[in-house]
Amino acid sequence: MSTPYADRRWTSPDGLSLYARDYAPADGPAKLPVIAIHGLTRNSADFDAIAPLIAASGRRVLAIDVRGRGLSDRAPDPMTYQPPNYAKDVLALMQQAGIERAIFLGTSMGGLITMALAAIKSRVVAGAIINDVGPEVAKEGLARIAAYTGQPVEIHSWADARDYVRRNNAVAFPDRDDAFWDAFARRCFREGTEGTPVLDYDPDIAVPIRTAGAKALVPNLWPFFRRLTRGRPTLLVRGGTSDLLSEDIAARMRKAARKMDYVEVPDIGHAPMLDEPEARSAIFQFLAEAP
Repeated sequence: MSTPYADRRWTSPDGLSLYARDYAPADGPAKLPVIAIHGLTRNSADFDAIAPLIAASGRRVLAIDVRGRGLSDRAPDPMTYQPPNYAKDVLALMQQAGIERAIFLGTSMGGLITMALAAIKSRVVAGAIINDVGPEVAKEGLARIAAYTGQPVEIHSWADARDYVRRNNAVAFPDRDDAFWDAFARRCFREGTEGTPVLDYDPDIAVPIRTAGAKALVPNLWPFFRRLTRGRPTLLVRGGTSDLLSEDIAARMRKAARKMDYVEVPDIGHAPMLDEPEARSAIFQFLAEAP
């Protein structure tokens, strides 16, 4: 079966071979591309619903596998699994692909990477869609994610993989059927050498989190957020029942960035998949007005 994207690779500043799904834009006026960045334990497959739609609207989409995830190399030094290094990897992609500026679409950790990019090299960020994360996060949500990240898990079949992702994510997506969780599992696992599913990320991505300890659960990125939202279009997407981006944090973000667009996706936790009608509508309205 053919895919709607091409496979692209680029080289990180420290020599890793990294991967992106490259969705070609439909015909029409030239527009800035979208660079989509996934969350902590996920990969480019998380954008398999929204990326083709954005490409069909006339924007190239590069959905990346951050180092240590998916088809990107795993890092010899696990302490490089941190947002500043991820941001430098994205800058290397842009340089090697000849992209001077882009719209960034960041889910969870991808939103933090987008904030880091605005701090490191602000001019490359022409606009940003931040999905269910903020410059401050709720401890409960981060603790829940940290509890399973990098932990060993015995998976013997795709049914086991389905049950695993359901256990960890049912709080965000209640009342979903087996078909939903089967598709979810295929995004999070790959077929291992023995034919059984294995998680599609390096367990060592958890090393910096464990090393930082309690400090990792309360990052203060408000200066980065203010830098990101100053003078450029920004859209914040929040899951209505998110345990990572609380109502209070979202309200303070909106107060700090009064021109920022905002949409809440009802009955979804952390994090919306962005193919929900409310999210999709807000994203396309935002992109229609973006450069």
